[in-house]
Amino acid sequence: MRRLCLIVNPRAGGGRTSGALPDVEAALRGRGVPFRVERTTSLDHAMELARDAVKAGEVAVSFGGDGLAGAVAHALRGGPGVLGVLPGGRGNDFARKLGIPREPVAACDVLASGREDVVDVAEVDGRTFLGIASYGFDSDVQDIANAARFVRGQAVYLYATLRALAAWKPVLLRFAADGGPEREVLGYAVAACNSGVFGGGMALAPDASLTDGLLDVVVTGHTPKLGFLRGLPKVFKGTHLDEPEVELFRAAELRVSAERPFRIYADGDPIGMTPATIRAVPAALRVLVP
Repeated sequence: MRRLCLIVNPRAGGGRTSGALPDVEAALRGRGVPFRVERTTSLDHAMELARDAVKAGEVAVSFGGDGLAGAVAHALRGGPGVLGVLPGGRGNDFARKLGIPREPVAACDVLASGREDVVDVAEVDGRTFLGIASYGFDSDVQDIANAARFVRGQAVYLYATLRALAAWKPVLLRFAADGGPEREVLGYAVAACNSGVFGGGMALAPDASLTDGLLDVVVTGHTPKLGFLRGLPKVFKGTHLDEPEVELFRAAELRVSAERPFRIYADGDPIGMTPATIRAVPAALRVLVP
């Protein structure tokens, strides 16, 4: 029987993980699954705990948001360790992509009886992410969302988007795919997608695969702010890709920069700064799935 190490971020989801932890523990005991709990508020500490779990022969279970899952994945990638995911953050988009229930107690079934699968990860200058790494307008949105204290859940992304859009001025975004020539686009954002989902269910790259060894790259060029705002709801269905200012292509590696420095965000957390190199890392992670 598999043994679990629950790596818990007690502050995730506005304290959602702390509130759900007793029910999760009861659910695992009811299923006869041995486990221990480790609390962390640091991604570096979470990586240490994940490495210790592998040494102890345990499944390293991320109980928090996508950023915590990405940190645990960084510690496990390329090795024998297995990642389990209990959704407890604001977006939980990696769990969504894998088909894991979004309620932590329901997701315990996957920890108890799920199967192992092997998926791709991606990296920004060597730092692992699972979902989408983006910069430009998305950087400003995440800065505002992460600083928000009085807006919770998915509403924080709408709040942050409106605030960022009010101050936004289009910039020159530069990128080069797979060693090719550099391109320059005046616009909003460049996003390199592994899972293709972010922001609590926004299907930025709806056909992105976790097993193809490639990144789906979405470039959003210039359009008036009102048109950009009207197009936002389409991202939840993936129909934004029909808009003339949106371009999609696939690449294994992407070199990115811009006319001014941007913080690159992935899985809801800052992961690097432009200029940077973003790569797909094929078949790098073992994970429990339904």
